[in-house]
Amino acid sequence: MLQCSILELEMVFSWLNLLAKLGFSNITGIDYSPPAIRLSGSVLEKEGLSNIKLKVEDFLNLPTELSGFHVCIDRGTFDAISLNPDNAAEKRKQYVKSLSRVLKVKGFFLITSCNWTKEELLNEFSEGLELFEELPTPKFSFGGRSGSSVAALVFQKTRDFSLDKPS
Repeated sequence: MLQCSILELEMVFSWLNLLAKLGFSNITGIDYSPPAIRLSGSVLEKEGLSNIKLKVEDFLNLPTELSGFHVCIDRGTFDAISLNPDNAAEKRKQYVKSLSRVLKVKGFFLITSCNWTKEELLNEFSEGLELFEELPTPKFSFGGRSGSSVAALVFQKTRDFSLDKPS
């Protein structure tokens, strides 16, 4: 078994079952939605994967014992929080604070976004994190310009940080 603690946000269509099949064993998946956790649990049970911990948790309001992860994976949670009509800017700040708390120094944060560009994500996650890798995504061309509809980045936590920086 590979020794690395992994946290995935938003459990529907999870990477965790693939990671468990590859030999990772210290895996936790969270979602604020009990039905999403139940659905994920039934998929994992059907696939015979019992070594994944599933928890109903709100990433913006995590208990203190949920911390110390080597890897945190986000495939849409930050996007959803960003689209919240109820004080999205403050919720994004709380997301970064939660990320700082759950991720170990030198840990990796993988984010896939269809709402944010690479440059915007670099700005949002500039405090205490540095870009480690930009993952390849499908490209398109229109009007003589090329682009991508998805940004997929890997950050590494360089130090403990908070979001109490001036705006």
